[in-house]
Amino acid sequence: MVALPAKRLPPAEPRASRYIRGSIDPKPPPTLPQTTPPPAPQLPSDPFAMSAAALRALLNSHVTSMFNTGTVDEYFQYLQSVEEDGSSAPGLVAEVINLFIGDANSILNGIAGLLNQPVVDFNKVDDLVHQLKGCSCSVGAKKVNLCCMYFHQFIESRSKEGCLMALSLLRNEFCDVCNKFQTMMQLEQQIAACGPK
Repeated sequence: MVALPAKRLPPAEPRASRYIRGSIDPKPPPTLPQTTPPPAPQLPSDPFAMSAAALRALLNSHVTSMFNTGTVDEYFQYLQSVEEDGSSAPGLVAEVINLFIGDANSILNGIAGLLNQPVVDFNKVDDLVHQLKGCSCSVGAKKVNLCCMYFHQFIESRSKEGCLMALSLLRNEFCDVCNKFQTMMQLEQQIAACGPK
């Protein structure tokens, strides 16, 4: 029997580090398109830290991103224009937003309560989703409105699991639009604190 020369092997690496270096799969994982909206603007804690013009620019950028990401639609723009041209009382947009947030939160809790029952009354769930759709239209909350339409598909098929999934999605979109509305209103308050235009 002839002895073969021993092959010298490189030291073993942990599996994770070989993967990180790409030796397991030479192709990088596919990159997904960026679907998350840009981060909300950072608000200064002191309203006088920025000039009114800089705050207005930040507000305009924030509202533009709300349109670009599909968070709001043209009805929201209409509300803003009615307030800006003086054909409504000042504070109309903030009032409508606050009504929307309160009503929508109450409706979402009602839907959750119905879906947590052993036997779901899909007709009542449908009524509440329809109310929420109306609330979202009144403020131009486009993504919330779209989630309500998506929700109706599961109500029609009487799928409790589908409704719970749609409710989770709806809550996420509601929280997102609330955060964006609150950022917008904080910027408006800081602009008002800087004095007249």
